[in-house]
Amino acid sequence: MSGSPSHEHSASPEETPGELVLELTGITKRYPGVVASDNVRFDLRRGEVHALLGENGAGKSTLMNVLYGLTQPDEGEIRVRGQLVDIHSPNDAIALGIGMVHQHFMLIPVMTVAENIVLSVEPTAGMLYDRATASARVRAISERFGLAVDPDARVEDITVGMQQRVEILKALYRGADILILDEPTAVLTPHEAQELVEILRRLTAQGTSVIFITHKLNEVLDIADRVTVLRRGKYIATEPAEGNTEQSLAEFMVGREVGLVAEKAPITPGDPMLEVTDLVVQDDRDLVVVEGVSFTVRAGEIVAIAGVDGNGQAELIDAITGLRKPTSGSIRVKGREIAGGTPKGALRAGVGHIPTDRHKRGLILDFSLAENFGVHDFDAPPVSRFGWLSPSVLTNAAGPLIKEFDVRGGGPLTKASSLSGGNQQKVIIAREISRDPDVLVASQPTRGLDVGAIEYVHQRLIEERDEHRAILLVSLELDEVLSLADRILVIFEGRIVGEHTPDITKEALGLEMLGGGVA
Repeated sequence: MSGSPSHEHSASPEETPGELVLELTGITKRYPGVVASDNVRFDLRRGEVHALLGENGAGKSTLMNVLYGLTQPDEGEIRVRGQLVDIHSPNDAIALGIGMVHQHFMLIPVMTVAENIVLSVEPTAGMLYDRATASARVRAISERFGLAVDPDARVEDITVGMQQRVEILKALYRGADILILDEPTAVLTPHEAQELVEILRRLTAQGTSVIFITHKLNEVLDIADRVTVLRRGKYIATEPAEGNTEQSLAEFMVGREVGLVAEKAPITPGDPMLEVTDLVVQDDRDLVVVEGVSFTVRAGEIVAIAGVDGNGQAELIDAITGLRKPTSGSIRVKGREIAGGTPKGALRAGVGHIPTDRHKRGLILDFSLAENFGVHDFDAPPVSRFGWLSPSVLTNAAGPLIKEFDVRGGGPLTKASSLSGGNQQKVIIAREISRDPDVLVASQPTRGLDVGAIEYVHQRLIEERDEHRAILLVSLELDEVLSLADRILVIFEGRIVGEHTPDITKEALGLEMLGGGVA
């Protein structure tokens, strides 16, 4: 397919600001054993940001999948600019001026920015791709919407925040004036998140309408005009953002009072559990990204590592959990050296690991919950005897964990892929905590979770700390670091550049994370 993209749905100056551009009425979607959307309604006005809130599994994704043509409703109507429409595929949605930016970007890393943006609607010169025209068109649309990008840069070489700009431009290039943004700041630094807010303000000022799905309530209050709350598949309310607070929105979402700040008893640290000394680690390009790092985590304390993503945190965690061999240095768990060992060796030494990416490293999505609970110990009694796996033992062990950790959406034989993100995270946390680790490495443990799930995860981490386990928390969320940590280590360019108590201000911590005051 070639030629220019369509802009026939872009709002014209004559259109009335605030008029309805989208109406979903009575949307119902049933799956075996569950009603994912139950008579849900939602509308969107021209030039507004309308936030869609709800716990994990509340039905937000189902509703947006219906709107974008990824699934078909059993009941209900969709009107776009007053016209009743049927949306059977994303192509139908795009033709109606609806674009979606997914939480996990759909870009091809080895292609350029321009190539990604014009993909499937490429300009041609004869039979060949017209690179110069593509770059010129991308540069023009990026200037029109104030989304500066380098059309000729490879996607694999640009920042995550810039990749998100590319995703937004992909939708705008195809004429979208209704944008669905699914957890748009989940992978952004605080600075990139603020840049996104400014981008959205420019887009809405030009008539673009935005559906903003997020779990970060401060962002909702900062950018949204209206808020719609779903709970367990049902419509609860639509409210102006103005006049609400994080607390009131949280209570709308969960249906009860929610503790937004973790409460914990004073620290009573014990013996050193994790000792990292002069650790040097290389990345996949053989570049040193952890450079002489040393720290200790004692029993009964939470030590947080705070830093902008990409400063060596991932490689540090990999080395501690046996996923990457360090170049040099020592890692001791209760005095036992584990540096250079295997993941199984780290597990046997008493290390639990809540990984950053629950899909790639936390779960086997096609396995049942029972199988995922048992992946660490499948080759040991009582799960396995004489080389034979016992499915009944796995299933019987899974039931109590599902109940204790409030995993919703299935039973022991349910595939992990069918659960919401928050419930998938609970499965991982249940598995790691139930093994009674001496050291628990928790990397981004609440990424993409709603306020109710965040409250739960924080409570469990504090309970583990109070049971005299050593917790190493790695998080990009400064509020989470300041709320949970007993000590905070700041990492910058692979080095620990500061140690603080949690009474440090967010501004001072953020400055040090960016290298401020670092010699």
